[in-house]
Amino acid sequence: MDMATKEKLLALLEQHTDEYASGQEIAEQLGISRAAVWKAIRALERDGCRIHGVTGLGYRLESAGNRIHAAGIHRFLSDKCDFCDLRVYPVLPSTNDTAKALAAEGAPEGTVVIAESQTAGKGRMRRQFFSPGGTGIYMSILLRPQISAEDALDITTAAAAAVADAIDAETGKKSAIKWVNDVFLDGKKVCGILTEGAMGMEDGSLEYAILGIGINAVEPEGGFPEELREIAGAVWPADSKINDCRNRLIAAVLTRFFAYYRELDAKTFLRSYQSRSLLRGKSVNVIRGNTVRPAIAGEIDNACRLQVTYEDGSEEWISSGEVSVHSTEGYR
Repeated sequence: MDMATKEKLLALLEQHTDEYASGQEIAEQLGISRAAVWKAIRALERDGCRIHGVTGLGYRLESAGNRIHAAGIHRFLSDKCDFCDLRVYPVLPSTNDTAKALAAEGAPEGTVVIAESQTAGKGRMRRQFFSPGGTGIYMSILLRPQISAEDALDITTAAAAAVADAIDAETGKKSAIKWVNDVFLDGKKVCGILTEGAMGMEDGSLEYAILGIGINAVEPEGGFPEELREIAGAVWPADSKINDCRNRLIAAVLTRFFAYYRELDAKTFLRSYQSRSLLRGKSVNVIRGNTVRPAIAGEIDNACRLQVTYEDGSEEWISSGEVSVHSTEGYR
């Protein structure tokens, strides 16, 4: 079954959830045969959609389940994000790599690549990001900001604030941010963010940035792999029955991120980001290459740098590198 046909059919049904569309009407609007309509209906049902069919009336969408699809995201997306070009794939090696390829081809800002699963998802420090199908949100946003490479940290921190804001709005809970780019809920990591960019050779400005966001939306069946169980969590439990939860969360993240992004110079995200700091007062290790220095984490300044105080009493404001919390305090 052609993926595009399923998406077009689902979008059509979502536009008329209060009425039935006959098989003939669907076939004419999509330019396909009645037999192809029937096959697409069956394919959507296998994907978890509930479609009610009545002889003589046609088909009506009751629920799209928790399947990620562009039409489902647009239902909850702010009108101010109508420019977003949502591209949803069943599986990709890496959404960041696909977004980079699209950027090189001239794709515009606001192109959003989303996959149901990844086979080679990327995290920070060249780590692999666990990306099972049917439970997570793996998306990359193409941006073409008029900023220097030094200011690109603002994209990552604005995204972390946007994800945390969106999770709170959808769950009613209070999430936290581990500097610089991890979002935690109920003491466990539920989101990682990786921003990659291409430099302009002439002036050193960003030609484009790829903002990669990976969210453990629903706990995988059987839980997380053994090596991740102590650190990884999910926004919703495995037995959650919230329809469209992933489409809703994607829309909430995009809506909030682009609101912050439009005012990046004003740093309107800063208050949310600073207030959620998970590290304040914690014993941490500052990791740079093969060097590890114990320290106490302090405040986050208006440049999103983290203050650390080392064992010898010296202080530093750091804007890059890896910071881990001592394992006795429960975070990594």
